[in-house]
Amino acid sequence: MTASNALSSDPFDLDFEGEEARPAPKTAVHGEAWAEGADETPATGELLDPFAGLPHEEPPTETEEGASAAGANPITEMLAHAEAALGDHCVPKISIHAFCAKGDTIELVRRAAADRRMERAKTTIHEGGLAAAATFYQDQPTPPLLILETQEPPAQLLDHLGRLAEVCDPGTKVVVVGGANDIALYRELMRRGVSEYLVHPLRPLQLIAAITALYADPAQPFIGRQIAFCGAKGGCGSSTLAHNVAHLIAERLAASTVLVDLDLPFGTAGLDFNQDPLQGIADALSQPDRLDPVLLERMMARCGDHLSLFAAPANLEREYDITPDSLEEVAQKIRASSPYVVLDLPHAWTAWKRRLLIASDDVVIVAEPDLASLRNAKNILDLIRSARPNDAPPRVVLNKVGLPGRPEIPIKDFGEALGAPPAMIIGFDAKLFGQAANNGQMIGEVGPKSRQAESLQQLAWMISRRETVAPAASRTDSLLAKLLKR
Repeated sequence: MTASNALSSDPFDLDFEGEEARPAPKTAVHGEAWAEGADETPATGELLDPFAGLPHEEPPTETEEGASAAGANPITEMLAHAEAALGDHCVPKISIHAFCAKGDTIELVRRAAADRRMERAKTTIHEGGLAAAATFYQDQPTPPLLILETQEPPAQLLDHLGRLAEVCDPGTKVVVVGGANDIALYRELMRRGVSEYLVHPLRPLQLIAAITALYADPAQPFIGRQIAFCGAKGGCGSSTLAHNVAHLIAERLAASTVLVDLDLPFGTAGLDFNQDPLQGIADALSQPDRLDPVLLERMMARCGDHLSLFAAPANLEREYDITPDSLEEVAQKIRASSPYVVLDLPHAWTAWKRRLLIASDDVVIVAEPDLASLRNAKNILDLIRSARPNDAPPRVVLNKVGLPGRPEIPIKDFGEALGAPPAMIIGFDAKLFGQAANNGQMIGEVGPKSRQAESLQQLAWMISRRETVAPAASRTDSLLAKLLKR
């Protein structure tokens, strides 16, 4: 997160001049817009980032969005990063009208409207800014959300805002985008019932974060991170990595995690954890409308203090017809129950798998260093990149590297063909992985000091965006180590 040069050391210091100070933006959700007698201190819903301080994987460049990183607004950027850390809220099914004064802002709103988090909202873009909006709604009803850009000085801005207030419907929320980083203006806008005030330069995720904060459910402060594991081809080890990463997040981070095995006829999660539950994900998918926290908990098998398993039935007695809508409903309810949700996706390509990949916070593509994996990984990567332009690209993990007797594509060439180097390289060890599978154990339990176990820990850290903690050494070991050093 890049600090803004425009903010003073104390953003709430009232001794300021012009644009030198502005408070941290607040999420003001008013029951009625333009309430003249509204309290100066609006109700707020702050999104705290529990992972603040960790380095962001892809810092913005000088040319991104046409603005330098130094000029970015740090508060709205923090909110966007908090959304990414805790999982994504989605904008409800509403109509949004944006009145933009500049071409750059029009493109910004277009990119935000195309984002997966806003797919349920209908966004209409108009030219002309705040003044045009005040004229446009003289004989038209206002939508649930207005995004208004202004380049005018504060006095003229407030004048146009007053004209708009005369024709604005009570339930309309208003987000104003301007260039004046002025605390007095901000407070006056909040007093007049404006829901949020954003300052240029902006990025799509910052605008989306501001909109989602206006419609966040207070009873559900966050949605868990959804991490999807997808194999570039069958048998590449995607399920094994998904199970191990879920176990590491739960055990090493002591974070509640749910592992969902969506390979209904051939899933191996139950085998890998020595579990044979009577109910699982198939039962949840058959009755998504009946799922509540109690029933959800009953259907999951406990695999430790922090890990729960939604196992696949893994039998061929019936065919499984999963609809995208039912799976999305179940996935949302699972995400609301746990900070981390790991999806083990089957290799078959379906409409619901495509939707899950696009909707997940993190996507891990597991491939082997061969031509078929390269082609398929690139196809999946290109699809997700085009469908999620505002998100970080999927991580590609090269698994089973160094298989004896098999010609392999060099790692450098593999990364160049994909357009990005693999995020992790995991070497082949038939004995280690075979023993873990046959014993129903994790790699960290069978070979805790192996390179593969270390690589999986690093992958879990990257995905969870937190640092894994190694088990504490016993007091005896510590004393012995000190004696040996003498």
